[in-house]
Amino acid sequence: MPADLPITDRKIKFALVGCGRIAKNHFASLAQHGERAELVAVCDNQPAALAAAVAATGAQGFASLDALLAGSDADIVVLTTPSGLHSRQAIRVAAAGRHVLSEKPMATKWDEGMAMVQACRDAGVKLFVVKQNRLNATMQLLKKAIDAKRFGRIHMVTVNVFWTRPQSYYDEAPWRGRWDMDGGAFMNQASHYVDMVDWLVGPVDNVHAYTATQARDIEAEDSGIMSLRLRAGGLASIAVTMLTYPKNLEGSITVLGERGTVRIGGVAINDIQHWEFDEPRPEDAEVKAASYATTSVYGFGHPLYYDNVINTLRGEAHAEVDGYSGLRSLEVLIAGYRSARDGVRVGLPLVF
Repeated sequence: MPADLPITDRKIKFALVGCGRIAKNHFASLAQHGERAELVAVCDNQPAALAAAVAATGAQGFASLDALLAGSDADIVVLTTPSGLHSRQAIRVAAAGRHVLSEKPMATKWDEGMAMVQACRDAGVKLFVVKQNRLNATMQLLKKAIDAKRFGRIHMVTVNVFWTRPQSYYDEAPWRGRWDMDGGAFMNQASHYVDMVDWLVGPVDNVHAYTATQARDIEAEDSGIMSLRLRAGGLASIAVTMLTYPKNLEGSITVLGERGTVRIGGVAINDIQHWEFDEPRPEDAEVKAASYATTSVYGFGHPLYYDNVINTLRGEAHAEVDGYSGLRSLEVLIAGYRSARDGVRVGLPLVF
């Protein structure tokens, strides 16, 4: 049975499965909330990665998810494993009565994402999906401006993700770039940006996409373009490539409305480069302070995301991104892949 909620009389116990590239962000984020949360277990099937995680965190180490579920008393299990494993692992965690926190994307297939949501719902446990970019200061200001109707009617939104992932990146882990385990540039590297469009100006009405594998020896795409018609009538585009020379160049969003124009650029939507509306407001003074320097495309939203997860389990908040929210951006991604595969425009909601 799941732990009774809210949990207020002790620290919330986290476990993490998959001690690879992104796990360090999760370790550091949990450490910032040490007064309310603790990492009690880590898991990886690679002995060196597991040993390094145990040494870095002091948590108990397990070589398999089943062993972790049997041998730890974690309230919630964080999945930072390859994306294609998230669904089956989430279902096992839910069946064991633990809450689930899944890294993006929550799944690589629509039916597997739906199965995650249903399993957690049936087990009575929470399902959280990491969308930490929503919590960056730049995105929060933009979201508030959109919700306040400052743009008036939004005509167009453009997103660019011009990053680089050399062949060595894919060669380091055999699952990277595979359709079943990872997906390509849209599903992996740019999934936060697809989510950003739906979160800011969605819902999306239909999608037309092209993908290409131009310079990397992988199954999935290293580049793609997605055109979207928004339910409210505006248009949007998302251009993505992992072939930028010689390093990551840009992760940006531009919003063009009848009464306002905003562009947020930098390597990872970290720099408000243009902010103009027909009527100034006091919150415009926050624009300069919202921009920040970053050496990572991940941004600084993970600690803020964990704050919401912890507060939700303590009964002090509602989940900002639950399984149903995760399904929305997954649906846009799957629609884009179907469009590119079949050469057609795909409407939402998806019909199978």
